[in-house]
Amino acid sequence: MTPDYTCVSTCEYADALPREQFMDYAIHPLWQPAPAIAGPAYTVRCEPGDHLMLHAAIYRAAPGDIIVVQADDQYALAGGNVCAIAQSRGIKGFVLDGVIRDIGEIRQMQFPVYGRGVIPKPGAKQSVTPLNQPVDCGGVRVNPGDIIVADQEGIAVIPADKASEALHIARARADKDSAVTLQQWQADHYQKVQSSLEKLGFTE
Repeated sequence: MTPDYTCVSTCEYADALPREQFMDYAIHPLWQPAPAIAGPAYTVRCEPGDHLMLHAAIYRAAPGDIIVVQADDQYALAGGNVCAIAQSRGIKGFVLDGVIRDIGEIRQMQFPVYGRGVIPKPGAKQSVTPLNQPVDCGGVRVNPGDIIVADQEGIAVIPADKASEALHIARARADKDSAVTLQQWQADHYQKVQSSLEKLGFTE
């Protein structure tokens, strides 16, 4: 059974992953409130101004996958119909280093899309690139099968061979935080802040 990687926030994965495994904050949910999603990456690279390979990918990705796309932000990669087909095939959502259109339709169907924004003008269908190869999305190298966790806090890319370990560390952090009251946290926080200030010579 596949673990539920959304059982903890991407904030908890910060204990398990270095900064370079978190995408640029400009890639964000394009409608609110967007659900958290997690699943294996099905990777796509679209040439500038072209969206053919994303449109091809929706028929090739497996149910449960998240389609992750390296692209530009000048033309829409997809719209409502493409998202509806992806949703009907069990694809969990899109993570796009690019833009989309028909956001009203996409919001209505509740299909999760994380991207840089929205633009009306669609791209062309003229360029072929290999599917399910390593791509760069939001400043992160994403390999096919890496686990993507996306929520309102950000987007984590967990290398496939470290996924179980990362989930274990993230759960431990969440359990630790939930067991501490705000008053306890504040007392510990105050001591840490004061200690750091004193070590740096701040005595006011």
